[in-house]
Amino acid sequence: MADNYEVFKEQIYHITKIDLNSYKERQMKRRIDALIAKHKITSYNTYVDTIKKNPVMLEEFVNYLTINVSEFYRNPEQWNLLEKEVLPYLFTKFGNGLKIWSAACSTGDEPYSLVMLLSKYMPLSRIKVIATDIDKQILEKARLGLYNVKSLKGLPQEFITKYFREINSSTYQILDNVKACVEFKQHDLLKDTYPNQCDLIVCRNVLIYFTEEAKDEIYKKFNSSLKREAILFVGSTEQIIQPQNLQFATYKSFFYKKI
Repeated sequence: MADNYEVFKEQIYHITKIDLNSYKERQMKRRIDALIAKHKITSYNTYVDTIKKNPVMLEEFVNYLTINVSEFYRNPEQWNLLEKEVLPYLFTKFGNGLKIWSAACSTGDEPYSLVMLLSKYMPLSRIKVIATDIDKQILEKARLGLYNVKSLKGLPQEFITKYFREINSSTYQILDNVKACVEFKQHDLLKDTYPNQCDLIVCRNVLIYFTEEAKDEIYKKFNSSLKREAILFVGSTEQIIQPQNLQFATYKSFFYKKI
């Protein structure tokens, strides 16, 4: 783009309250430039003027900015570890009424996966998962609960059989009794108040897009949100190199205990 990206970031913050300074710049600027070029716009200023006047393009920009890649039981071996090692620890430590937060939940695959896994140990009526994301539109998709069959590929067949209705050969819808266990809310990890006294926080494959400074700040807030000795579950590319600096200890691979 011909004009100043720093000025553009300030303008976007005023419009959306999304702080682009907290995202890895090269990665995010490349994505934004591609989106702007798609509309055959050649300057940041013109694009800002356009999204101010056009709510559809503004919504497209926010949706594009908040990278939504999700699937049920992503990295199944980690979900197996959650079931076999982490949940038994949490049940022993905090009882069965766990307070669970699925942060940056995207289309709902993750919180619904948590509900289905927990249903092996307790009735659905006793399960409640808080699920948050910055993207209001993506939360509406999560509440609707319609999924392409490809997103279910890692999910145990028993869950598909028990908790989904086949719409057609490529689309499934999750049942209302599972939906009822999840409370979806809009939430910005960078500026909004976090839930407190959580037993388990799941935030996976999101923080890789943030700067190191923003990541550290989010990890500190996660730590404050957890009960002592509760667990944070992160994505397969998000291992915390020195967890003790953030008041965590490694519990299992990709699982960290608050100390």
